[in-house]
Amino acid sequence: MAIPTESIGSIPRPDYLIAGMSELADGKIDAKEFAALSDRALDDTIERLTATGSPVLTDGEQTKPSFATYPLQGIDNLAPDGAVIPFADGHTRQLPRLTAGPFRYGTFAVSYLDKAKTVASGPVKQPVIAPSALSLLYPADGVPGYPREEFLADLAGEAESDIRQCLDAGAASVQLDFTEGRLSLKLDPSKGLLRGFVELNNTVLDRFSDEDRARIGVHTCPGGDQDSAHSLDVDYADLLPDLFELHAGTFYLQLASEPDRRRVLEIIRDNRKPGQRVFVGVVDPIDPRVETAEEVRDRVLEAVDVLGADGLGTCDDCGFAPFADDVSTSRDTAFAKITARVEGTRLAGEQLGV
Repeated sequence: MAIPTESIGSIPRPDYLIAGMSELADGKIDAKEFAALSDRALDDTIERLTATGSPVLTDGEQTKPSFATYPLQGIDNLAPDGAVIPFADGHTRQLPRLTAGPFRYGTFAVSYLDKAKTVASGPVKQPVIAPSALSLLYPADGVPGYPREEFLADLAGEAESDIRQCLDAGAASVQLDFTEGRLSLKLDPSKGLLRGFVELNNTVLDRFSDEDRARIGVHTCPGGDQDSAHSLDVDYADLLPDLFELHAGTFYLQLASEPDRRRVLEIIRDNRKPGQRVFVGVVDPIDPRVETAEEVRDRVLEAVDVLGADGLGTCDDCGFAPFADDVSTSRDTAFAKITARVEGTRLAGEQLGV
């Protein structure tokens, strides 16, 4: 396919897997029984993704508790009353709060990648959480005996290891999920928080070679959970100039749900740097209606008209179920949207003759 296309990450979990997560937590099933459910969900996810024609596969984040908190599995220096993320429909998600140092990951993303590669017959990308998101674990009033500067140094080291293990294990690409970027402008319109996030992420990205960074991408969106977003009302124009200061090779940008897509494309054109690839969102996971392949084709052609075809790809706006308990979108709908994206991208390529 001349115009590349990739999934962002999460796909709604089957009912039996969601039930199994609860049963495991409640002690009703053991780890071996849950592993069998996980294997079944992974096999089905990769089989169905392959059937859509997706040239790059993922595990659909089937066994992650959420896109953001998977590194926290297995660590015990956390309290539940951390930062609260409000969504437009009134519901919230809450991060844990770090209670003691040092900070170490309990789970690394390579464990998901290794499992997916045993099933997939094609290249596999691996989403990871950006260190900027995990920096929100550190409380405003500090942690006794563990200064913030020491925490950030530890966090950078763990994030580097998370990415590097995936690259070394043969990931086709590693995608940093950076949904907190747009949200930061809602919390701090001065852009101080956003620029601090960019600086922290670059501290990690700069530890990789140019060759490695060509395989590292950054995904941004206004959040997506239970058919609601947390920062869609924040102007993209306030985010994108700073976003493209990140030292990554690829950017996966939510676009389908934007009310004025062409304006955003023009901002992308004016701010992306030479050599930076841009994947634009052409299907909206929050919209229950399944886009047609022709609609996707037209969105791709609009993007080509503004950005050109060189270095352009397509993606979903965001994951379909970034939190494991989100059942607002069905698996069938998610795979139908992915199929439309793949087919519409192919149609656009045919029309362009590329």
